[in-house]
Amino acid sequence: MAKDAQRPLRADARRNRDKILEAAVSVFTEEGLDAHLERIAKAAGVGSATLYRNFPTREALIEAVYRNEVAQLCDAVPDLLATKPPHEALRVWTRLFLDYVTAKLGMVDALRAIAATGENPYGHSREMIQAAITALMDACAAAGTIRTDISPSDMGAALAGIALTSAQPEQRKQAERLLDLTLDGLAARS
Repeated sequence: MAKDAQRPLRADARRNRDKILEAAVSVFTEEGLDAHLERIAKAAGVGSATLYRNFPTREALIEAVYRNEVAQLCDAVPDLLATKPPHEALRVWTRLFLDYVTAKLGMVDALRAIAATGENPYGHSREMIQAAITALMDACAAAGTIRTDISPSDMGAALAGIALTSAQPEQRKQAERLLDLTLDGLAARS
């Protein structure tokens, strides 16, 4: 039985799971903790049974959505660095970070409720995000586009501060201005 749980999903089942996760981000961002799972299933274009087969509880879905969002955020780094100059990759990634935080805000009460049960929905997310920031900043430093006296943990703290004060959807323009200000402050001095 344990082997079945470890078996990879068929391609169609994987697509359905991905559609559910994508729809859940959107619905949780819009409606927060009160979002109905049936609405998520409908938005994903799957039946309720498919949703519950993948995520037997609301908490399981919320945790999977959160972990998926962190993974997508961090997995974007190699592609960004391969397709853009390092300073532009960092700039684009900070916008993705805002998207991640905005989505997380719609789930924050649910994530806290999960954490209160003793589960840790956050897992290694902090370390993963810090590693992503480090990779981006290291690439920028190697290209000579940022100061080297600012650490990745400093940048992480700056991003967290911006997120805490300006991550609501209606504050997006302010958040982007604050990101630009932060990134401009990181620029290498000639």
